[in-house]
Amino acid sequence: MHDDVIADAGKFANDYLAPNAQAWEMNRSMPREMFVAAAGFDLCGLLAPVSQGGREITFSSFIDVVRILAKADFAATFALIVHNNHVRAIASAGSEVQVSRWLPDMIKGQKVGAFLLTEPGGGSDATALKTTASSDGSDFLITGEKAWVTNGTHADLLNVFAQTDPGSGARGIASFQIPIDATGVEPLPAYDMLGGYAMNAAGFRFSDVRVAADQVLVPAGKGFAAAMAGIDIARTVVAAMCCGLLETSLECVMPRLQDRQAFGKPLIEQQGLSWQAADVGTDLAAARLLAKEAARLIDAGESAVLAAAHAKKFATRVAFDGVSTCMQAMGADGLKQEFPFSRALAAAKIAHYIDGTTEIQNVVIARGMRRTYSEF
Repeated sequence: MHDDVIADAGKFANDYLAPNAQAWEMNRSMPREMFVAAAGFDLCGLLAPVSQGGREITFSSFIDVVRILAKADFAATFALIVHNNHVRAIASAGSEVQVSRWLPDMIKGQKVGAFLLTEPGGGSDATALKTTASSDGSDFLITGEKAWVTNGTHADLLNVFAQTDPGSGARGIASFQIPIDATGVEPLPAYDMLGGYAMNAAGFRFSDVRVAADQVLVPAGKGFAAAMAGIDIARTVVAAMCCGLLETSLECVMPRLQDRQAFGKPLIEQQGLSWQAADVGTDLAAARLLAKEAARLIDAGESAVLAAAHAKKFATRVAFDGVSTCMQAMGADGLKQEFPFSRALAAAKIAHYIDGTTEIQNVVIARGMRRTYSEF
């Protein structure tokens, strides 16, 4: 299974993502057909059970897949990951009715999923949601606004986290499945960003959107924990994607360092450049190990909160520095759009923000360290 999915990911990356990545960035949009194309390689239900039409790979295999895809296009890969995580959420927490209603089309790439937790002005405090879900008989009325929604311009089904009991913090948070065409759902314009346009990031506004009880995916009391479990997975995934950025950067620059000469010898024999490349190689090796450890814990059903924070913090930091180093070693050619460095550099910066900023990883890590070292 692992070898098959890795082969499919490699073919999809080489045949579809790589040839289109630069055009998507220049056009500031990725077509929704990407999801159908990905489904053609069975890449839209990677974490869902085989019995539900998914591929049911381990999380350790999943991070290998996303690393391969991110080498071709970080932003499109993240869009596909968000979709896969939505499929996983329905597969693991959904009722039989919810699974049969939504999963078949999502696994075929015909309906696109999105995760809506972040809010304008809310920053990193995910417990302080202002989007409310007010009871109205057996139904709920959803009102509020969400920001930084990956797949925002293509989504058909929204996984919306809302507060059912204002003032109760995490205890009142639940998640709701809302079709994009529901009355009161207002898609907002896509963001004009530094790069990463294949993410199709945008916002949504909800005005008394009526949802039935059977659209509740995770009820109050469990919703916040479900969101955080998804965040640990997402942080580990981002770390693996950053490894893909470093790999593609090294694959571009190393032939240049070996083939091009300066001052009578190949660039790779110039100590300054060779040592810089060696540092990037070491950072890549370390980042891969951190991501693998977090994935191992997730597969084992153990807490990966700290491991995921370590992995994301380190990988995002070394990805930005490593891409920049490789770009510099290319000389002025590194500025040309025929090479992936501009997209990779933007992606490496974006990685610092998605699924918790570097500063939030430090909060998580410091909290864990306080518990560890309080025993001494």
